[in-house]
Amino acid sequence: MTPHTIADTTLPPVPLTIEGASVLHQMMRFRWPAWRALSDGDRSAIVAEAAAALGGMTNTAVYSLLGHKGDLMLVHFRKDFEELNHAELAFARLRISDYLEQTSSYLSIVELGLYESTSKVYAGLAAKGIQPHSEEWNQAIEETLDRQRQAMAPRLWPEIPDAKYCCFYPMDRKRGEAINWYTESMAERQRMMNEHGLIGRRYAGQVRQIISGSIGFDDWEWGVDLFAEDPLVFKKLIYEMRFDQVSAVYAAFGTFYVGLRVKDLSKLLG
Repeated sequence: MTPHTIADTTLPPVPLTIEGASVLHQMMRFRWPAWRALSDGDRSAIVAEAAAALGGMTNTAVYSLLGHKGDLMLVHFRKDFEELNHAELAFARLRISDYLEQTSSYLSIVELGLYESTSKVYAGLAAKGIQPHSEEWNQAIEETLDRQRQAMAPRLWPEIPDAKYCCFYPMDRKRGEAINWYTESMAERQRMMNEHGLIGRRYAGQVRQIISGSIGFDDWEWGVDLFAEDPLVFKKLIYEMRFDQVSAVYAAFGTFYVGLRVKDLSKLLG
C-alpha cells in the first residue's frame, strides 16, 4: 500500500489544533430605573468600586453595546477556566452587579488550527509506516504541537487589543444531510481554509481577529472576536467572506454583538 493510499483511507480526519487563553464573554443589561433611583453619592461610590476592581483585572475589557441585546459586554482572557471563574465571581460580588442582568455569555479557548502542519506530519508518519494513535505516532504529534505552541505563543496568549470597537459572534460549520463540513476530506478542508485565510490577511492592519474554540464548552463551535478603530471594517470583511466557499456553503452564524471600549465607567454610568 502506497503512502498516498494510506493517507486517503486510514489517517485521522481531525486537524491538529493548539490552544491558549481561556475566554469568557459576558453580555449584560443595565437596570436603569433602579440605578436612577439611587442618590448621586451612592452611584458615584458604586462606580468607583467597579472601576477600581476592573482596573485591577489583567486582560479584562468592558464594552458599551449598541442595540437591544445588552448594555455592557465584559471580555476576560485568562490562563485557564479556574481564573475565568475567579474573574466572574469577583465581578458578581461588586455592588454594581445588583443593577445588571446577564443576558448571555460565551465560553471558549483561543485556538489555532494547523491544517498545513497536520497534512505534512500525518503524511510523513504514514510514509514511515507508523500507525495512527500508536505510542510512536502520539509522541511525534505531541512534539509537533510543542514546537507550534512555542512558535505561536503570542497568538495563543494575546492581550485584548486596545481598539475602539469590538465585534463578537459565534459560528458553526454546517453538518446537515446534504452539506456537511465534517465529511469533506482533510485536503479539501485545507484548500478551502487556505483560501478563506487569504481574505482575512488582506485586512491586516485594519482589524485584529482572535478565534476561540468552543466545541464542548458552549452552544456553537467557535467564537470570533474582531477589534478595529473603524467599525465599517467589520461589515466589509465579513461581507467579503460571505462569497468565500467556506462561508458561503459551510458557515452558520450566531448573534452578533458590537460595542465601544469603555475606559471610564463614570462617563457611562455617572
